[in-house]
Amino acid sequence: MKQHTSNVPSTFLTSLLLVCLILLPTVVFAAGGGGHADSGVILKDFLYRCLSFGMMVGLVAYFVTKPIRKGLSDRTAEIEKTLADAEAAKEAAEAKHLEYSEKLAKATEEIENITVSIRHDGEVEREKILAAAKEMAVKIEQEAESKASSVVAKARVELREEAARLAVELAEDMLKKQVSAEDQKRLVDEYMQKVGELN
Repeated sequence: MKQHTSNVPSTFLTSLLLVCLILLPTVVFAAGGGGHADSGVILKDFLYRCLSFGMMVGLVAYFVTKPIRKGLSDRTAEIEKTLADAEAAKEAAEAKHLEYSEKLAKATEEIENITVSIRHDGEVEREKILAAAKEMAVKIEQEAESKASSVVAKARVELREEAARLAVELAEDMLKKQVSAEDQKRLVDEYMQKVGELN
């Protein structure tokens, strides 16, 4: 880019020199049209005019090309700065893109890990609930069996007591009907005799 800027004045001067060479025959031809003047004077006049033209072109080139060169140099610097800024912006954008891609990948991985963890925790909790439910069912069954056993045992005791009471009542009734007053006296006497023997 800088080489192109330094070539602009030399290209301009080359173009100017080419224009002078093209115009030279025209000026010579126009100067030689009268035929009355001395050829030496014409040549001096031509050379003077060429010199004046060259000096004027040189001055114009000097004063015109300097701002042009400065403008081109400033424009080149501005373009280079713009390109550098664009490159920096591109690098920053690529860095941001890379950073966001990494963050997105990490977030996706974290989401997958959380999902797996939640599923695992759910399975563990499900197993705990099932185990607790089975344990509770066993306890309820054991309590039911225990209560049923105690109810049955209590009912058996009550039935035995009732049966014993009924048997006693039945035996009393039977004894009352079968044992006479003499039998009762004899039983009392036998009992008293046995008690006396023991003493």
